[in-house]
Amino acid sequence: MLLINGRILTMNETFDMIDDGAVRIVDGCIVDVDSTQCLTDRYRGETCESVCGAVIMPGNICAHTHFYGAYARGLSIPGEAPAHFLEILRKLWWRLDKALTPESVRTSADVCLIDAIRRGTTTIIDHHASPSCIDGSLDIIADAVLESGVRASLCYEVTDRNGFAEADAGIAENIRFIHRCQADKHPLLSATFGLHASLTLSDRTLKRCVSELNSESTGFHIHAAEAVADQSDSLNRHGMRVIERLHRLGIVGPRSILAHCVHIDSHEIEILAKSGAFVTHQPRSNMNNAVGTAPVESMLRHGIPVALGNDGFSNNMWAEWKAAFFSQKAATADPRQCQGFDVMTMAWTNNRKLIRTLWPEQIIGVIEPGASADLIVVDYYPYTPFTPDNLPWHCLFGFETDMIRSTMIRGRWVMKNRLLTTLDESAVIRRAFQAAPSVWNRFQEVSRAE
Repeated sequence: MLLINGRILTMNETFDMIDDGAVRIVDGCIVDVDSTQCLTDRYRGETCESVCGAVIMPGNICAHTHFYGAYARGLSIPGEAPAHFLEILRKLWWRLDKALTPESVRTSADVCLIDAIRRGTTTIIDHHASPSCIDGSLDIIADAVLESGVRASLCYEVTDRNGFAEADAGIAENIRFIHRCQADKHPLLSATFGLHASLTLSDRTLKRCVSELNSESTGFHIHAAEAVADQSDSLNRHGMRVIERLHRLGIVGPRSILAHCVHIDSHEIEILAKSGAFVTHQPRSNMNNAVGTAPVESMLRHGIPVALGNDGFSNNMWAEWKAAFFSQKAATADPRQCQGFDVMTMAWTNNRKLIRTLWPEQIIGVIEPGASADLIVVDYYPYTPFTPDNLPWHCLFGFETDMIRSTMIRGRWVMKNRLLTTLDESAVIRRAFQAAPSVWNRFQEVSRAE
């Protein structure tokens, strides 16, 4: 198949573009990229689909999210509003995750996958928690992922907050799913080893996690220094800062994903830089939780591969780009902070590097021969020059998700002309809506029991 008559944004290292370009796709992979004239001459008789001048670009990547947070939308928290981050965890998230059943785990994944497809996000790294439904929970999500056609890496959140028995069950679920992915190398699935955060994990549990993961070819996925509370806990209980503690215990390494890293100092930045670990930045979540602003520029300057996630917010990654761009300026009162190419480095270059550690056999997030055909068609028709030199500012000030016309993953349209092809959107929304009252009722029961 040839996709023709598009403005190709390759999103390669130099952000090359091709006006009136075309992409040839065979068996889910990109095999040729050139002008429309060249490819139609080169492959006479090939089936052609014209995008009529729209942008063709790689699908977006989300480096950290939580499918299970879908049922937080519209949820009323009883009592006074949370006054700080620990209260947000205790009053909202640690009650909501306990309220999840196998059915609601599935529906929360389904609605988030629909959201991803509609917003052009084709690859997602998820971090799951459901203490009342641990065993097999990642299989439930994997079934939803495979039906949708979206690519996702999954893990289960190990924590000691509900006791060692549940922590051990979370460890077992991670290892089981890692082995599943190793035995059945499906191109849309991969696994990491999920951990909650330093403040809810004992040395005993972290050492066991390291021992269990020792021979596996993946890394840990953990929240780190998201709030001051995480640092205070680590200093008070362990006599060292979060990153130092996690590094000494063997959690921080070149395959590790550390979400947030808002409250880290220069020594921790040096540890992260030497380790090769990935940090993910979630500015909308950080602003919503009032935890502060991550030192993105310092981390990038030290060579830390800072990637971009959404922490359970909508899979509108362009909104996350804009939040990253504006929040740094507001926090520092300096318009020079976090320039356009810094955002592109996180959203494209570093997200792509991170995804390569999870799917080393695939090339994802770029339009070039040999890459997976994960593409979106965007109805963006600029009225000013559009070049590699000003691409970030077109993305930040021009792109909106209602412009996304079609989404393709591994050469398969999962949305074509704004109609989903793999999921019955109305049926999913109906099931999710029917399940919501019981989830919220269990949430209230958990709240009253505490």
